[in-house]
Amino acid sequence: MIITDLPKAEFMMPGPERDRLVGLILDGTKTATATLLIDYVECDEALPKIGNRSVLVDSDDHGVAVLTTTDVSVVRLADVTDRQAIDEGEGDATAAQWRRTHEAFWNSDEYRAGFSDPTFPLDDDTLVVLEHFAVTETETPGPETDTSKFNR
Repeated sequence: MIITDLPKAEFMMPGPERDRLVGLILDGTKTATATLLIDYVECDEALPKIGNRSVLVDSDDHGVAVLTTTDVSVVRLADVTDRQAIDEGEGDATAAQWRRTHEAFWNSDEYRAGFSDPTFPLDDDTLVVLEHFAVTETETPGPETDTSKFNR
């Protein structure tokens, strides 16, 4: 049974994209994620640490797995590696592809609307928090859970 008093691990906004990412995590394809450091600063949230545990939630806010952080680093956007791109499991095979995909999201109006200064710069020197994780526990879906939404 999933421990419900752990912090939530929420990928993207609720909807088909979150559920696609949850599926990639559950099948072991996605083992890493990246967040702009400014996200942590603006939310007054501590950076992840190795050994941290969180509950992976789907778009219906159901806990589907426990994730354990296995590695964390803070790097310049220009220093993200191909390995990070591959470990994120979303189809990017190079850091250049990864950067285009992530910059499109990070520059979107929807993403930037949550910041006190939505015009913050995004350039080579922008700091990015890279987190690797492992699924350490999974929830057996109940009859009300539509697991087909996790299919890629």
